[in-house]
Amino acid sequence: NPTRMTDCHYCLQSLRGRKYALREENAYCIACYDSLFANPCEECKQPIECNSKDLAYKGRHWHEGCFKCAKCSRSLVEKPFAAKDELLLCTECYSDEYSSKCFHCQKTIMPGSRKMEFKGSSWHESCFVCQYCRQPLGTKPLITKDNENYCVPCYEKQFAHHCYSCKKVITSGGVTYHDQPWHKECFVCAGCKAQLSGQRFISKDEYPYCIDCFSKLYAKKCAACKKPITALGGPKFISFEERQWHGECFNCAKCFVSLVGQGFLTRQDDVLCHVCGSA
Repeated sequence: NPTRMTDCHYCLQSLRGRKYALREENAYCIACYDSLFANPCEECKQPIECNSKDLAYKGRHWHEGCFKCAKCSRSLVEKPFAAKDELLLCTECYSDEYSSKCFHCQKTIMPGSRKMEFKGSSWHESCFVCQYCRQPLGTKPLITKDNENYCVPCYEKQFAHHCYSCKKVITSGGVTYHDQPWHKECFVCAGCKAQLSGQRFISKDEYPYCIDCFSKLYAKKCAACKKPITALGGPKFISFEERQWHGECFNCAKCFVSLVGQGFLTRQDDVLCHVCGSA
């Protein structure tokens, strides 16, 4: 069609000797092309004419002269920028307004750089290190003490308690005995080796004993029933001339009346009330 490239496809005016623009193989005079196809500029709202440079970002368009930082108005043409709430900002303004500050060095964590987050705070990756060995923590297990972070090996070397018995680190569930830390499983009776954590025990010569072992090894025997006398068996016991009795066992050898708090007489190994002793 010889008229296709010589007349405007929209207004049919001759294009001879005039500038024109092509779209989908159709020719348009500049005025028709701009009115039909020019994108409106986000900044000035005027159409971006075909003889102007059209800068686009996520479906929006700007004149080259309108493509500026929304805060400092510096041109963003061929420069890095960031978007926030549909506003375009140069990296400096974006950092000042929105970027996180490193918890360690208090400097801005620039957009696009890797940051580490822990307990609501942010770090540069290079600042998120063990306080002791200075090695990067990354995603490794860590322990915090006095607002400082430590890798687990360094924390154990510096601060963790070591069991008095096996000398290994106590990570949880320890017990204290004579101001020394113990694993629960290491805190055992010095006699039978049964675990004592949560159990009643008696200390002897700085060693802990379960009640049975202490009674067998150290407790004095009641002169009457021959069973061990321990403080756990009752608060009262009677002692006389290197012999001891349970309170309930301190009775007259003949009539069995209780002698606790009463006067008594002795005959050989027996203790007697005054009535039986005088008979």
